[in-house]
Amino acid sequence: MNDLEHLAIIMDGNGRWAKRYGKERSYGHRVGAKNVREITKYAAKMGIKYLSLYAFSTENWNRPKTEVAVLMKLLEKYLKTEVSVLKEHNIKFTVIGDISKFSHSLQKEIHNAKEQTAHCTGMTQVVAINYGARDEIIRAINEATKTHQILTPEILENHLDTAGMPPVDLLIRTGGDCRLSNFLLWQAAYAELFFTKTLWPEFSFGELEAIVSEYRQTERRFGAVISE
Repeated sequence: MNDLEHLAIIMDGNGRWAKRYGKERSYGHRVGAKNVREITKYAAKMGIKYLSLYAFSTENWNRPKTEVAVLMKLLEKYLKTEVSVLKEHNIKFTVIGDISKFSHSLQKEIHNAKEQTAHCTGMTQVVAINYGARDEIIRAINEATKTHQILTPEILENHLDTAGMPPVDLLIRTGGDCRLSNFLLWQAAYAELFFTKTLWPEFSFGELEAIVSEYRQTERRFGAVISE
């Protein structure tokens, strides 16, 4: 049975879910944020050590300005309201991505959430914001080459946003699309990939459990041949 230390989720489908019910896309994002709370708590109960959530990519800046503004406000509100929930469930909060492009107030909330949960020893919730794997790898290479060492996988990993975290074991994408969309490309090199048509606001505990159960029974070879 496979261990599951690091679960990553591409939370796709908020806008389409809202459209299905005749609502604005912003409504879908708000409902999706509530599901983040529930899935995070449930993942912690399952004993998962790291839960990485793709919240806002480097490419998402190309969305309509009004939608980007809503997402920024929603993220700031989430950080303000969820810190107490994370602390209650012993969940540590951190982010990956380049947060320097965010407003001062949003950066302040990010730092506050990290500080307030730094003592937590349970699961770590990793929120990817203004994150793109290509951007992350380029930033890591630029930092690593400053040491004038021959670049190795180990040296590069130490300069990634996820330095110190285990590689992704299982990556789930909701919403029906079957692509990684520039998410954790290095870390998910040997991850098991699961794609579901369920839109993120409707992604449930039961479906998560079913996927994890299937993952645990999967034969992971990491490029090797498993002897029978």
